[in-house]
Amino acid sequence: MASSLKCLVVDDSRYQKAFQLFLERSSEHQCMQDFIHNMLPGILASVGDGKSHLNVIGVGSGAGEIDLEMLSELRLKHPGVKVDNEVVEPSSTQLHNYRVKVSQKPELDYIKFTWNKMTASEFEEHWREKKITKKADFIHMIQMLYYVKDPGATVSFFQSLLDKNGKLLIILVSGESGWARLWQTYRNQLCNTELSQCVTTGDIRSFLDSKGVSYKSYELPSQMDITECFTEGDEKGELLLDFLTEVLDFSKTAPPELKAGVMELLRHPDCSVESNGKVIFNNNLGVIVIDQLT
Repeated sequence: MASSLKCLVVDDSRYQKAFQLFLERSSEHQCMQDFIHNMLPGILASVGDGKSHLNVIGVGSGAGEIDLEMLSELRLKHPGVKVDNEVVEPSSTQLHNYRVKVSQKPELDYIKFTWNKMTASEFEEHWREKKITKKADFIHMIQMLYYVKDPGATVSFFQSLLDKNGKLLIILVSGESGWARLWQTYRNQLCNTELSQCVTTGDIRSFLDSKGVSYKSYELPSQMDITECFTEGDEKGELLLDFLTEVLDFSKTAPPELKAGVMELLRHPDCSVESNGKVIFNNNLGVIVIDQLT
């Protein structure tokens, strides 16, 4: 990244604000919930193969909303099972919020939560150092592979933890999304590989294909209203621009040429559609499911 541009994630407070606005302006959570309630149950049906105890690992679990919905579907498919749930999350704020949610739900007493305040890489290091041999029946990595140095190696490590009939679920932006086009065009200017990667399900599929790993993939249609980004000085528009580019104060710090190019591309049909005076960005997600059959 050019030296004048700072990665958004270095300012946690602004990142969280931008992320909340993104959730308000996009159908991201809705499309994930549709997937969790309509498609995930079928995926989870064969997990564990009749075991009375299931091991789950959530990598980059955030405040736990999505995790708890997935655990609920797992319970419906496998009533009566006990669950060991390893939560891996580096943000102490998010981890605290997750713990609060769990404390308010006595019906989760069939789950033993282990709280790991660490990154995926630190968790891997911890697992290897302790020579842990426990295998997992379900591992999920939702919107987190952007924040590891080597996404392919991270996927391979967690895949190695799967037990027979285990599933590894990965959700990222789709290789067919507006994000993919933005990153393909401005990867060198926008992507700070020390802190975040411009990675899509297209990249992960290419990696798995190169390793001969079989998987299933799904597209989840999603969109985001980015109209405010095109009103100069609009506070919410600037926050959304920060989120889209992952650059702190993008509209104030980006070189004029880069800013003009990004703004033009965001409006381009490859990234967005314009309808009724609104600019609607293609926020499609992709899902990859890896099955451990042996």
